Amino acid sequence: MKDHFGLIAPFYDYFLGRKFPHHPARLLKLPSKGFLLDAGGGTGRVSVHFKTLAGKVVVSDLSFPMLFQARRKGSIIPVQSHTEQLPFGNESFDRILVVDALHHFCDQRQAIRELIRVLKPRGRMVIEEPDINLFPVKIVALLENLLKMQSRFLSSSEICRMISQNGINPRTEKTKNFRTWIVADK
Repeated sequence: MKDHFGLIAPFYDYFLGRKFPHHPARLLKLPSKGFLLDAGGGTGRVSVHFKTLAGKVVVSDLSFPMLFQARRKGSIIPVQSHTEQLPFGNESFDRILVVDALHHFCDQRQAIRELIRVLKPRGRMVIEEPDINLFPVKIVALLENLLKMQSRFLSSSEICRMISQNGINPRTEKTKNFRTWIVADK
C-alpha cells in the first residue's frame, strides 16, 4: 500500500491551516489535567494547540513521516501504531480526539472498541468526520478511492451505532462546513 500521508507530511499543516481549533477544545471540555490521545493525528496539527490544556498529548498514527512532523513541534508524544491495536493500557486517557481520520482506519469497528478501551471512566471521546451524506464529501470519497487510499466513509449514524454497541451513548453535532462531530462520554 502506498503511503500517501508520508508523501504529503512535510506540507500537510501548511495546506490545512494552523488556527486554534476552538470547536474541538470546547467539545473535549478542555482544559483537562489528564492525558489526551489524538488517534490518527498525523502531524498533530490539531492537538498541538492543546499542549497547555492537557496533562500530556499523545499522537498515534501509522505514518512515520507524519509523526516526525509532530515530534518537531515539541511536547507531543508521537506513537506509531494502528488504532485497532493501541499500545496503551486500559483506561489510559481522559480525552480522545479523532479528527478527519476514522475513514482511514482499516477496521473502524475494532478501532472504536480500542478507543473506548483506553478511555477512562468519565472520559470523553470526540470524533470529527466529513458528512458523507453531502455531495462535496461524496466527491472527496470518490477521489480518495481513485487514489487507492482505501478510505471508507461512514455516516454519523453508523459511527454512533458502533459506539453504542460498546455501551456508550454518543451524540452528534453537525456544522456548516461539511463535518459531523460525535461526542461520547464513558
